[in-house]
Amino acid sequence: MYKVLTYNKVSEAGLKKLSPEKYTIGKDIADPDAILVRSAPLNDMEFGPSLKVIARVGAGFNTIPVDRCTEAGICVFNTPGGNANAVKELTLCGMIMASRNVEKATRWLKELPAEESQYGGIVETGKEVFRGPELLGKTLGVIGVGAVGSRVAQAGSALGMEVLGYDPYIPHLRALELKQDVRFVENLDEIFENCDFISLHVPLYDETKLMIGEKEIAKMKDGVYLMNYARGPVVDNEAVCRALDSGKIAGFATDFPTQEQLRRPDVVSTPHLGAGTPEAEENCAVMAARQTREYLENGNISHSVNFPDISFARAEGDRITLFHKNQVGMLGRITERAASLNLNIENLVNKARGDVAYTILDFNDRVPEGLEKSLSEIDGVIRVRVIRA
Repeated sequence: MYKVLTYNKVSEAGLKKLSPEKYTIGKDIADPDAILVRSAPLNDMEFGPSLKVIARVGAGFNTIPVDRCTEAGICVFNTPGGNANAVKELTLCGMIMASRNVEKATRWLKELPAEESQYGGIVETGKEVFRGPELLGKTLGVIGVGAVGSRVAQAGSALGMEVLGYDPYIPHLRALELKQDVRFVENLDEIFENCDFISLHVPLYDETKLMIGEKEIAKMKDGVYLMNYARGPVVDNEAVCRALDSGKIAGFATDFPTQEQLRRPDVVSTPHLGAGTPEAEENCAVMAARQTREYLENGNISHSVNFPDISFARAEGDRITLFHKNQVGMLGRITERAASLNLNIENLVNKARGDVAYTILDFNDRVPEGLEKSLSEIDGVIRVRVIRA
């Protein structure tokens, strides 16, 4: 029986993918095999030796201590694409609200006098200050053309915008698929200098933290509209406020507002609503539950953020999985230990990701208890699991 600890409210649609015959699920589970988490921070949490997997029910994983998990052989998953449509729709909403001054105009209307005789005339004379540009014919820059960014780019193109995309990590074939909607550029300056709207859709890494600051804003067109539906720290929010004061930025839409930005009429603020739809929560929960089940029961990995993805059908017997350092001669040492016990390896698959690697060994029979201990003693091996047939 596997034990699964949940943080936040995880959609029942996902939890139903974990059979009650094999899984105990709850918020007060001790010594869990797996954690399913939405946005709760786990950075200061101590993980017990039983923990094998953390599945983030969403895309961002900055609330999980990934490096520490890698050192302990804990596989971390996220669910890219599960909430992509929800974030895309909110991004488009933010673009329109910022450029058409929807929030300011709505607030102004609500403060008008109640006398019906005055209302019509005041509206007609007062509405002029809220006029804003259309999206049609404008240039949209999308920084990060992944699951969300590609959808935003396609939507912008469908609205009649010219779309420039920047993403040095996008696969070549995927870039070709998007060619009719996006013109990819190799330098961020091309985005800054040419775009009327700029939308950020990058994960939060050391290299993306504060990627939009004073210098980058200075290169942008005067009166640009900036959208951040990625992560709060990818922009220098103080620099954004100064640019709003000067008029360099005409409007800012964000899902991660600072205290100061909440009070600004030129900022469209939402309380981290990007993935906040029933459909997105269900999609991500189902995806996370399936990833967790497949890893615990078969050792297969997909959408891991810290180990390489490997997935293939099992042989008839036991399966052994190993997280280890990506070192020369490691596979030889692993197979030697199996051979020393007269075990024939039916299948062997190995894949590396940077300094770490993942190896799966399949056997046609039951492996003896001593093999797990023997493999664990190899220098450079991080964690060994035996998954019984």
